[in-house]
Amino acid sequence: MKTIGVLALQGAVSEHLSMITKTGHQAVPIKHPEELATLDGLILPGGESTTMRRFIEKYHFTGPLHDFAQSGRGIFGTCAGLVLSASAISNGDTGYKFADYTAVRNGFGRQKMSFEVDLSIAALGETPFRAIFIRAPYIEKVGEGVTVLARVDGKIVAAHENNILVTAFHPELTDDTRLMDYFIRHCIS
Repeated sequence: MKTIGVLALQGAVSEHLSMITKTGHQAVPIKHPEELATLDGLILPGGESTTMRRFIEKYHFTGPLHDFAQSGRGIFGTCAGLVLSASAISNGDTGYKFADYTAVRNGFGRQKMSFEVDLSIAALGETPFRAIFIRAPYIEKVGEGVTVLARVDGKIVAAHENNILVTAFHPELTDDTRLMDYFIRHCIS
């Protein structure tokens, strides 16, 4: 059994905790940097990336998150977590550089432009994955080591590099555990 934390500063925390539990692993809300030491993997949940960054800095998570990523332990960034994990953000900001890609914040538009779509994700098998996009970002370009897992209208919405998995959508808002299972199998050693 793996211990997977959810950064519990802002965003879809309870939904991710529930999804982790559905996979048979231990789910832990993380509110203090020292709690990262007990984890095999960490979820950076959806929410508002600017607000999350402020809380990460206010509660002294910046260095510990970098150390966590560098240690090879898995990080799964969903929606805002995708923006935070980026090496660059299209408006000139930088993310925490956990993986080599450029993110476009709110790339699909405002809240009213939210949508659902069935995605073909070969790594998950033939059954489509129902993806929920809420003020979603997307990935504009990726570095050499990044594997693109899914696209919508040519825009990259799921990618994997080493111990980092990111999605522009919210898998935790569905009952489909396949992406969480993928994260556990491929990003957590």
